[in-house]
Amino acid sequence: MTDVVYRAMLEHPDDGVTELRGRTGLTESAVHAALDQLSEMALIRPASGDGQRLHAVRPHLAMQILLARKQAEVAAQQQQLEETRAAAVRLISEFAGEDTDPPGEDVEHLRGLDNIRDHLAVMNRTVESQLMTFAPGGPQTPDNMRNSRPLTQELLGRGVAIRTIYLDSIRNDPATVAHAEWLTSVGVQVRAVPSLPNRMIIADRRVAIVATDSDDTAEGAVVIRTPGVLATLCSLFETTWQAAEPFTAVRPPAEEALTRQQHEVLRLLAQGATDETIAKRLGVSPRTARRISTTLMARLGARSRFQAGVHAAQRGLFGN
Repeated sequence: MTDVVYRAMLEHPDDGVTELRGRTGLTESAVHAALDQLSEMALIRPASGDGQRLHAVRPHLAMQILLARKQAEVAAQQQQLEETRAAAVRLISEFAGEDTDPPGEDVEHLRGLDNIRDHLAVMNRTVESQLMTFAPGGPQTPDNMRNSRPLTQELLGRGVAIRTIYLDSIRNDPATVAHAEWLTSVGVQVRAVPSLPNRMIIADRRVAIVATDSDDTAEGAVVIRTPGVLATLCSLFETTWQAAEPFTAVRPPAEEALTRQQHEVLRLLAQGATDETIAKRLGVSPRTARRISTTLMARLGARSRFQAGVHAAQRGLFGN
């Protein structure tokens, strides 16, 4: 609208508002608004000797005026950026050691769920090629599944490859199964294993976030950028990925065979794990873990949980 009025004034210097309305097809209020904006930009001014008539500055001068204004705006924005950066440095120095370590360190500690979420938001905005995730904890909450979908689609749209490993126990939760199937349908690679050691996210093989407490992943996390440690974590993920089954591959076990979940419970029993520990590793309730353990003990003729693990080892049941 503004450029239309400006062109008309250049072509017909003697026109007033009424003539400009006719030439441009704009309403009187629209013409006045354009004139006000042109005046603020210093592209028109009262004509010499005639205060009732407006003069449009010639295009080559107008360009110089606009460039000067833009340079002033850029300088102001740069000044504001420097002030914001200085304020951020002051805040970091004031609060260093309270919630996080200084950014940029090879190992950075995050305390509390809010700090973890802030860092994950930055990771999701900056990841370029791939995300690899351990997702323990069993069934996902409805809010988490619903809120993750737009982000997942945005990442895939940017060409980020996503691989996620869930627990086998999510197959017992229809909502989580539906979510995993949706992930697969949009291009996420999803696999499942009987148990996972901890919650972990690796971005571009350059940075990892690992929960500091596998029993309470909201308590805190460690951000790791150390190349050697990252190589180890990536190797752990790849090894677990190779042992995992594609989520869509559900093979009913033979009548006498043990399921992968039962194999994992036996392995944990042999290590002396309690029902509570087994439940957390498998992402099931303590009651379910206790039921699986009791069933296995009866099946193996064991009088104790530890003995069940020993009997399983003696029979070579850990070969799968």
